[in-house]
Amino acid sequence: MSKTDFFFRRALAAILGRQGMAYVMHMRPLEWPIMTVHFLFGALLAVGLGLPWWNLLLGWFIFVVLMNGGTLAINSAFDMDDGDVGYLKAPPEVPKYLAHVSGAMLAAAFLLGYLLRGVFAWATAACVLMSVLYSVPPARLKSKAGWDIAINMLGYGLLTPLAGWGATGHPLAPWFWKVCIGFGFLFGSLYPATQIYQLEEDGARGDRTFVVALGIPMSLIAALLLMFLAYAMFSWAAIECGYAAYLRTPHAILYFALIAWGQVIAQWLNRWRTFTRAQHEKRMYWLLVCWAVTEVALLWMFWPKG
Repeated sequence: MSKTDFFFRRALAAILGRQGMAYVMHMRPLEWPIMTVHFLFGALLAVGLGLPWWNLLLGWFIFVVLMNGGTLAINSAFDMDDGDVGYLKAPPEVPKYLAHVSGAMLAAAFLLGYLLRGVFAWATAACVLMSVLYSVPPARLKSKAGWDIAINMLGYGLLTPLAGWGATGHPLAPWFWKVCIGFGFLFGSLYPATQIYQLEEDGARGDRTFVVALGIPMSLIAALLLMFLAYAMFSWAAIECGYAAYLRTPHAILYFALIAWGQVIAQWLNRWRTFTRAQHEKRMYWLLVCWAVTEVALLWMFWPKG
C-alpha cells in the first residue's frame, strides 16, 4: 500500500470511523478521477468550455459517485476479495451491509438519472442494469467469459462519454457515436489488463472470466485486435468530420498513442511468462496513460467550432 493510499484511508477512518472508511474504500474512489475525465470528455466534445455546470455536476454525482461507486462496491460485496483489485490495494474487510448500501446507490442512480432525461437517463439506467447482472448471482455475468468483457466495453468504454454528452442536453452528433464505439473497443483492449493480475483468484473462485477462458497470450492477442478496431473507429469519425490530413498534429498524437499501446501489449505478450503479479498490474497502468493521451488527441481533433 502506498503512503498516499495509507494517508487517505487514515483520514477517512478519522472522519468516518473504520467501518465507514471500509464502505468508501470499496467504492474505489481512486478510480473516480479516471471515470470523471472520460465522462467530462463527452461533455467537452458536445459544447466545448460552455458547459452547463449545474447539470454536469449533478450528472457527475449520479454517474460517477452513485452508479460507478455502487457498481464497484456491489462487486466487492459478492466477490469478497482479500487480495489487490483494480484501484484498491490490500482491501479492508468487506463491511456487513455493503451489498445493501451499494444496491441503494445503484437504485438512486437509476431514479435520479431521469432528472437529466434523454441520453443521460437511458445510459445511466443501462449501466445500472449491467452492474447488477455483472456481479449479482444468479446471473453474475462476470463469471461467464465473453459477457464480462462485453459489459465492460459497453459500460466503461461506450456509455460513459455518451452520458457526459447527454448531461449537456446537446443533440448527439452522428460522428460521436463512432468515437464512443471506438472507446468501447479500446476498453475491450484494456480489459484483459485489468484481469490478468487477478487470474489466480478468479480461477480459484470458479469465475470463468475472459482471461481465464482464453489464457494470457490469447487474451493479449485479442487486446491487440480490439486496439486496432478502436483506432479504426476514431479514424472513421475523423474522416467523416473532414479531418483527412493524417499528418496534422492531433493525428500524430493519436497514432503515437496507438503505437505506444501496441508496444506495451507486444512486449507483454513476449515476456508474460517471466512477469510477477506486480509487473502484470503495472502494464495496466501504462495502458491507462495511453488511454489519456488518446483522449487528449481526440479532444484536439474534434473540439467544437464556434
